[in-house]
Amino acid sequence: MSSEPSTHTPSVPSALETDTRVCPDASERPGRVLKAYLLQNAPEYRVLDALRQKGWENKAGDVFFAKQRQKADHADEKTVHFFYKMMKGIASDMNRATGALRVHVKWPGRAQILDFCAAPGGFLETAMAMNARAEAMGFSLPPTQGGHEMMMSLGPVVTFKYADVTMFAGDMGFTDIPRDHPEAESFDLVPNIQGERRFHLVFCDGQVLRTHVRAAYREQWEARRLSATQLAIGLEHVSLGGTMVVLLHKLDAVDTVRLIYTFSRFSTIQLFKPTRAHAKRSSFYMIATNIQSTSPLAREAVDSWKQMWRVMTFGSDEERVKKAWEDHMDEQVLVEQFGPQVVRLGRDIWDIQARALEKAPFMQAGQNGHRKTG
Repeated sequence: MSSEPSTHTPSVPSALETDTRVCPDASERPGRVLKAYLLQNAPEYRVLDALRQKGWENKAGDVFFAKQRQKADHADEKTVHFFYKMMKGIASDMNRATGALRVHVKWPGRAQILDFCAAPGGFLETAMAMNARAEAMGFSLPPTQGGHEMMMSLGPVVTFKYADVTMFAGDMGFTDIPRDHPEAESFDLVPNIQGERRFHLVFCDGQVLRTHVRAAYREQWEARRLSATQLAIGLEHVSLGGTMVVLLHKLDAVDTVRLIYTFSRFSTIQLFKPTRAHAKRSSFYMIATNIQSTSPLAREAVDSWKQMWRVMTFGSDEERVKKAWEDHMDEQVLVEQFGPQVVRLGRDIWDIQARALEKAPFMQAGQNGHRKTG
């Protein structure tokens, strides 16, 4: 996005009366301006930040999160089933809190749902159950590449395909694959979604899996490739007035806030963090509703994400680094324009994580060491 101040008012409720100035000693390092602002204006964030600092000094937390990663990476059938049920519960909680999963379509129309990383199917199955006669399309990384098995029963109204969505070159509008590319033969050049097809509800909740077997060139940039793919194709195919559910991390990260700001310019934003699972982590969901998908700002965002994917997939290391930092809104301008909304949107997110961390057994372990709390 441009670094110039926007003339468009973000489509979120009016800003809080908070101080948009930052501490004079905030450095030029990315994220420092935003963090200084949040520490000044968000009491919930101050509490969470203090708990995180405590976590850094607690080696027991390292052990806790390492065990969680080990369990996720080597899940047995019982663990996968637990994860499946957990995601169904999170989806139900999300709908109770936001109403995001219910689609309103005039008869005889059918709700259309798109899920980019569907397996094991908890979110998609819950959304289908909430919307009678709904039709869905879903994709998921093949289990042979480290993805999850699909547990949801697939009927005739669900079109599902095991696929690495970051290789959907046709859907991303790029089919001129360099012959010397290490994965030249692996790209899907035929669009998987017809150009005119639109979806009322789109799930963009895929994450880079540690178990995913992929080419070496992708390691450093895979998160950006996956995010750009889901966002570009999702926004391009969401219906006018539709909804997108996007999994995000770290509400105090500049890239995360910039993404929320981008969506706020053509949709209404809610944030949701489940309390039944992942409460200790920094993950949360952005729910963008009433998306004005045909607006110039939405089309600009789609083009930007497609360009990001192209550079991260085919560019040199130098081009990738340059692309990762260019076209960004200035951090100070971001705070001045969107800081109050971040504080308002983030209160519950930070409070839920802080309460969960405070109660975590490893926070009282009293061991010295080094740990990240997310």
